[in-house]
Amino acid sequence: MNWEEGKKGYENYLRLEKSLSQNSVSAYINDINKLINYLDKFHSKVTPVKVKLEHLKEFIAWLNEKEISPRTQARTISGIKSFYKYLMVEGKVTTDPTSLLESPKIGRKLPDVLSIEEIDHLIDGVDLDKSEGQRNKAMLETLYSCGLRVSELVSLKITNLYFDQGFIRVEGKGNKERLVPVSGKAIEEVERYMSGYRKRLNVAKDSENILFLNRRGQKLSRVMVFTIIKGLAKKTGLQKSISPHTFRHSFATHLINGGADLRAVQEMLGHESILTTEIYTHLDREYLKSTIQQFHPRS
Repeated sequence: MNWEEGKKGYENYLRLEKSLSQNSVSAYINDINKLINYLDKFHSKVTPVKVKLEHLKEFIAWLNEKEISPRTQARTISGIKSFYKYLMVEGKVTTDPTSLLESPKIGRKLPDVLSIEEIDHLIDGVDLDKSEGQRNKAMLETLYSCGLRVSELVSLKITNLYFDQGFIRVEGKGNKERLVPVSGKAIEEVERYMSGYRKRLNVAKDSENILFLNRRGQKLSRVMVFTIIKGLAKKTGLQKSISPHTFRHSFATHLINGGADLRAVQEMLGHESILTTEIYTHLDREYLKSTIQQFHPRS
């Protein structure tokens, strides 16, 4: 088995059996490509079956020399471990060279968040005189109201809006679905967008059920959402480096700040493990008492 054969099987496994998104699959394959690039330079005859722990330790040292951050190294090692776990399950290898491979020690970095005032200022900075202004305002309100990932936002379907019940259905990582409460403010802005800008668009085929569209009537790209938010930050003079994920971090932090139950926040964010959600508990846990609907500042 050569590297291309191993990668092809692994990619199919991630996509079909693990049901990962294309972005996640690409990230895992990129981890394997880093190892392949190293081996091509220094150990060109080493196939996946012949990789030893010593090769992997040399690879980590090589990453260090290239000044790759510990966090990126840890992510790469995690991808390589996943690859060999797959090979073991499929019987492609008889020993796992990654079993004794240690990841670099990294601290848990607290995410950047915006204050409620900063979010209000940012959203108020949307130019509603522009044709796409109402769409942008509706997107930002939805991002903050529901704590969505940018990939979940651009894929949000009209048939998954249950505004009469105060919920939306979100298709998250691994095609897992969850119901998320949506604020009255977000509902109001989305309905304005749908009855105005979106209604006037010539909607492209296969985009009829997608909520947020570009001026060509097609699904918005993740990059476009990044660009819109970066532009608003610059326009409003916000002295922070922000992205769509900043709204998700702010959503979680403000809920916990207000006293929302950690399990409720985990459910809203779609985290598989509560350990992932706990990064937001940089507050006294005695205040984690109430529900998301009661404490969200947009309620």
